[in-house]
Amino acid sequence: MNIRRATTADIPALCELLSLLFAQEADFTPDSEKQTRGLRLILENPATGQIYCATDGDALIGMVSILFTVSTAEGGPAAWLEDMIVDPKYRSQGLGQRLLHEAIAGARAAGCTRITLLTDTTNATAMRFYERDGFVRSQMVPLRLKL
Repeated sequence: MNIRRATTADIPALCELLSLLFAQEADFTPDSEKQTRGLRLILENPATGQIYCATDGDALIGMVSILFTVSTAEGGPAAWLEDMIVDPKYRSQGLGQRLLHEAIAGARAAGCTRITLLTDTTNATAMRFYERDGFVRSQMVPLRLKL
């Protein structure tokens, strides 16, 4: 199994993974047209972010994306970790951790001072996964306005 940067040719397979992710998240619904647009925006504009994918031969079996922003609190670049998913058949093999470490390395290389992520409040497994790599729960509460 390998980890590499995603390309626009990967978009259909990335959409399949996002469908798995959004089917398990409370706030989102799979929509391949929207996911295709979003993935294309990231992949065609590297200053926006980076997407890493895990492959087993020709099969794309996992992904993680980081999006770049600026933190006035940190006084520099920061990243949002988005869309972390590993195909259920490949879980518990260390692949998620490898993807996470690649995303962290990418954020560091981009000069980011912090990575923030969101996960469902009921997803204790995901919270433990991220906490093992040093993520801590924030006192901030996310609020969302759909435009």
